[in-house]
Amino acid sequence: MKKLFLLSAGLLATTLSFAQIKVAYHLTDGLPQAARAMNNIRNHLNADPTAKIVVVTHGSGIDFLLDGAQAPNGSPFAGNVSDLASKGVEFRVCNNTLVSRNISKDKLVMEAVVVPSGVAEVAKLQANERFVYLKP
Repeated sequence: MKKLFLLSAGLLATTLSFAQIKVAYHLTDGLPQAARAMNNIRNHLNADPTAKIVVVTHGSGIDFLLDGAQAPNGSPFAGNVSDLASKGVEFRVCNNTLVSRNISKDKLVMEAVVVPSGVAEVAKLQANERFVYLKP
């Protein structure tokens, strides 16, 4: 929890507390969107290392979490995902997408966690857990 101390003209000190920022990054559009998101998330954490970030994927948004996935520039996503996971970022993959695309869970990078539905996960994070919604 961050605290800010303010001094008024009357020299009265007040303490304001700010809750941790919680953000759901929603990825649905494939590798270019994922590459942008990785940069956004890294910048986000540089600005606010205490932010709680969850990346929720479905549709072609899961592609960067498949073993061997590469960014449009040819660099593998696995290193970036692992690095961000070590900083507390969570990566969630829609099981409905896996089933509809006939992709086995063992094809996902080890940091990925399968959830029943990507859209339901985003809704839950927003409605029940007060996450801010971002779609890069």
